[in-house]
Amino acid sequence: MYIILLGAPGAGKGTLAKMIEGKFDIPHLSTGDILRDNVNRKTCVGNQAMEYMNNGKLVPDDIMIQIVKGRVLEEDCKAGFVLDGFPRTIKQAEALGLIFDELDIKIDAIFNLEASPKTIIERLSGRRTCGNCGAIYHINNIPSKVEGKCDKCGDRLYQRDDDKKDVVKERLIVYKAQTKKLISYYEKQGSLCEINANRKADEMFMEVCKSLGRVIKSG
Repeated sequence: MYIILLGAPGAGKGTLAKMIEGKFDIPHLSTGDILRDNVNRKTCVGNQAMEYMNNGKLVPDDIMIQIVKGRVLEEDCKAGFVLDGFPRTIKQAEALGLIFDELDIKIDAIFNLEASPKTIIERLSGRRTCGNCGAIYHINNIPSKVEGKCDKCGDRLYQRDDDKKDVVKERLIVYKAQTKKLISYYEKQGSLCEINANRKADEMFMEVCKSLGRVIKSG
């Protein structure tokens, strides 16, 4: 089962991807995690990416494409995967299509998670992260037992700069500008399924499972 999840920051891609991973026993490929792993392991592409990141610049498409291809080639991806956070541009989508053709991979489903700006701002601005172990909480939806402290390690929780309201609004503007053509690209191919992401994760997951069930039957 090969799946791509599209959607703005805070739409719920990561949460949904983990649920799909558990249900279908396929790895969740988060481009952020893949990128950080390459940087930490100091791979060739990781070192290239780090130069851009250290200068506050976006990692170029060519490097991101290499990083994603390297991960897709790993053994645990042979039976499928759920790709989260990639592609984000037409160039990335076209390059990804060539990679899949080369590896004889057929994408079973592409889901676009559509959430309102209000929903996304509420989700991200309420998010708190542990400075030590990286555990994530939400002041309303997933509060820690002791305010401001991580349940797992007891370290301090903080709000990431990119989760602050004003920054989230800017991120949404950039996302819309960047991905409008990408959504249209997949719509024209007839391979895009829209998911209402203003709902709870388990409700989205039920809809995704129904859609994937139809894919399995038709296959």
